[in-house]
Formats: sequence, structure tokens, C-alpha cells
Amino acid sequence: MLAKLVSFETVSDQSNLEMIAFVEDYLFEHGVSSTRVYNDLGDKAALFATIGPEVDGGIVLSGHTDVVPVADQVWSHNPFKLLEKDGLLYGRGAADMKGFLACILANVPKMLASDLKYPIHIALSYDEEVGC
Repeated sequence: MLAKLVSFETVSDQSNLEMIAFVEDYLFEHGVSSTRVYNDLGDKAALFATIGPEVDGGIVLSGHTDVVPVADQVWSHNPFKLLEKDGLLYGRGAADMKGFLACILANVPKMLASDLKYPIHIALSYDEEVGC
């Protein structure tokens, strides 16, 4: 999952819609509906989904989809291709924030199989890295 998320070049000044579509499809394949909320230009979107009972409350697992630009940075490999080296994972966004998003998505089947008393809300945003 992490390799797939890192592969999306969601640099802060570019669209994140390809990644949003991937996550949307992944959730749909697991029977989870989601809602997109577009920016004014329509080239970026937030995505919201809920797993569990339809009751008030719950927990929100939130993360941003954009990454800091790689322009003028020296990388020893393609920053949008996850690299494992000496037991560590390298790729743009692997730690901030696509790693957390991968953890959330990888656990969707477990969330669905659990007897949740409160809902888990998933929120993916954009433009957190603006100005970087």
C-alpha cells in the first residue's frame, strides 16, 4: 500500500485526484462509500469516509495527501518509487504523511470485521504542504 501511495506525485502545487481516485476505489472495493470535496479549481479534493455504526462521535483518522516539492533536491533514487534499504523505507511522503495513510487503508478490512461501538472516520486532505 505504501509503495502505491508514494508513487502518486501529489506535490503541493499539483493535483491529488489520481491518488484520491485510488483510495476511493480501494474503499469501494471493501464496501465503504466515500465523499469527495473539491477545491475551487476542481483539481484537488479531500476525501471522507466512515466505517462503523451510524452514531454520534467516533474517532477521526486524518492525513494530508500532498508532499513537499522535490525540485532542487538531490535524491539518489526516484523519490516517487519506494525504496527499501537496510530495513528502512525511503520515498517522498513515506513518513509525512503517506505512511500513516497506508496504515489506515491497510487496516480497513480489520475495521470492517470489528464490532465497532463508535465509527471510524477517515479524512484525507490537501494543501498541508503549501508554502514549502
